[in-house]
Amino acid sequence: MDDVEIRPARPVELEAVAGLRWRWVAERDGLPEEERAGFVDAFAAWAHDNTATHRCLVAVRTGTVLGMGFLAITPRAPTPAAVARSSGDLQCVYVVPEGRRDGLGGRLIDALLRLAAELGLERVTVHSSARAVPAYERHGFAMSPKLLQVSPAR
Repeated sequence: MDDVEIRPARPVELEAVAGLRWRWVAERDGLPEEERAGFVDAFAAWAHDNTATHRCLVAVRTGTVLGMGFLAITPRAPTPAAVARSSGDLQCVYVVPEGRRDGLGGRLIDALLRLAAELGLERVTVHSSARAVPAYERHGFAMSPKLLQVSPAR
């Protein structure tokens, strides 16, 4: 595990990150392989274009990206006590199945939370699968009775 580096994704790694995102959804939902290349190109372009608001960290071993996670940063309305405010949301935290159970997901979560602290974010949220809730709870996340959500009508 000491041979795994957790760090910001390099531009050249964004296609690998996109491939992980494809793999994750394909594991869960199944996806037609012929659509993979188009998605990877679009996702890598999106990740490149959104580096200011979506910081991507990766877990890398000997040049291979094994895991990823994004910290989405959202500016918040000023208050008299704090004119500059932001919050964060963890997104797309994923480790390849063969890299799980080595603590890589936890290391990614910790690194993303350190980044949030460095950026002075007020809070960090995550929308998690039921399977991953215990992992987030081990890293300090707790259910919030104040956080509400709605899917706007389309």
